[in-house]
Amino acid sequence: MGKGIFFTGTDSGVGKTFIAGGLARVWSQSGKRVGVMKPIESGCVKSESGLQPQDALFLKEMSHSQDELDLINPYRFEQPLSPSVAADLEGLEIDFKKIEKIYMQLAATYQLTLVEGAGGLLSPLYKNFTNAELIGLLEIPVVVVARDALGTINHTLLTVEYARSQGIHVLGVIINTLSATPDPSTKTNAQVIKRLSGVSLLGVVPYLATPERYDLSSIAKHVGEHVDTALLIRHERC
Repeated sequence: MGKGIFFTGTDSGVGKTFIAGGLARVWSQSGKRVGVMKPIESGCVKSESGLQPQDALFLKEMSHSQDELDLINPYRFEQPLSPSVAADLEGLEIDFKKIEKIYMQLAATYQLTLVEGAGGLLSPLYKNFTNAELIGLLEIPVVVVARDALGTINHTLLTVEYARSQGIHVLGVIINTLSATPDPSTKTNAQVIKRLSGVSLLGVVPYLATPERYDLSSIAKHVGEHVDTALLIRHERC
């Protein structure tokens, strides 16, 4: 059975997909068999062939996965809302035993399976079931992706502390820069989070400008250069 890593965020839009996809490409290029999964995705684009889950498709391409999209992303919704709200509005149910079964199938196939959540740990996925409970069901450790901006210290520490309270093993934090003109807090965010969180700072990823931001090889190179992948894998093996 292969290992797994769950990518959660301190908030929506912090770059979980960007980081997870970059790492998937880095590890696959190094010869590791890498699987990817985005169990639930909302805000999917409607097309003639059905809903297109942009995050899941990005992960699939970055990992060179040949898996069917329904394995990578078993549940998708059109509304750009929390999955729980989107599911209610669209009259659909989410079966978490199905998600667990698919994850186990992927984990049995790959050396490492990267799972990206939807939003933060307490984001509701269906009814009262959250990302934290999904992580517990899958029994895999977590990487926290945080934005490099004012307020991220509080958001990151809250996420790490809540994970600990739920018995979730946090491998570390990756800080992602989302703006070409960051605010003054970026000079100290990393060192404060490292000192106060009690977990490893796995990397601070600078902003990647256009057109490189849309080039898959450039994304992988950028993430690989700024994330301590060796430390992350060592932690994952513990």
